[in-house]
This record gives sequence, structure tokens and C-alpha cells, in this order.
Amino acid sequence: MSLVCLGLGSSAAPEVYLGPCFDALERTFGAVRLSRIFESEPVGCPGAANFFNAVAAFESDWSALALNAWTKRQEAAQNPPGPRRRHAPKALDIDLLSVGDTCLALDELTLPRADITRYAFVLTPLAELLPNQPHPRCGTPYAKLLARADFRDQRLWPVPFTWCGVRRSP
Repeated sequence: MSLVCLGLGSSAAPEVYLGPCFDALERTFGAVRLSRIFESEPVGCPGAANFFNAVAAFESDWSALALNAWTKRQEAAQNPPGPRRRHAPKALDIDLLSVGDTCLALDELTLPRADITRYAFVLTPLAELLPNQPHPRCGTPYAKLLARADFRDQRLWPVPFTWCGVRRSP
């Protein structure tokens, strides 16, 4: 069994998509821990709606490729068909951040995901949920990585309520 970390996000009716996404995670993988939900200004698409993000963590014996395929199926079921731009608004965005201490680089998947240290909306909830968990590549705990990060240009704040269906259990 490996600790799996997923980044969950939505910018199109997040109250509609994040709760059912969490429910699907629980139905598929059992006990899932969820960070608080954070709202952030969009990165890379000025003028777009704010994003709502969280991190989910759970134990699984699924391979990284099987987990990645599952996340893509969940996204496809919730997002309208058609081409996607990176950082474009999405009803549901699920990113496989890490699978245990797996390090790999394939065309379709890189682990751990570089976004872990690049974006406040990923590292902040990850450090909240798993402060002492070491980053798979560098070995530094997520809380220390967050303390060292300079995210002054990335505004982020916790959402002061919980949507129906979303249970937080860090």
C-alpha cells in the first residue's frame, strides 16, 4: 500500500463538483483524508473565475498509471468534451501529485508532480494535511517546503464553509 495524494480543483460551480468527487474517492478507495478547501486567484489565465482547491490523501495498492487513468475518467465525466488549455477553467480537475515514494517521468505522467512546490494552491493544503510527510524526491517534509516557499504573488485563502457532501478529516 502506498500513500496517494491528489490535488482536487474546480472553477465552474465547485460546490457541485468537489463533493461528488470526494464521494467517488471514498467509494473507490475507502478512507480518504481531505484538507480544507482553499480559494485562489487563477494562475496563467487572467480574468478567469477563482479556483477552489483541496488535497485528498489515501492508501492504495493501485499502480500510478491505474490511478492516473481513474482521475482522467472522473474528469472526463464532469467536464464538457473538447480540447483543454492548461490552467483553463474546469468543472473538475484532479491531479495525481504523488504515489508513495514513486519517482517517474513518462509522457502521460510525472511523479511526484512538479506542481507540489510550484503553486500555493497545491503545497498549502498538502502541508496542512500531511505536514511531516516527506516530498518523494527531495525528502523534505511538506510543512518545511511551505515555510521556505515564496508565494507572495499567489493569493490563497481557506474557504470558511464546507459544502454539502464534503467532509474534512485530516
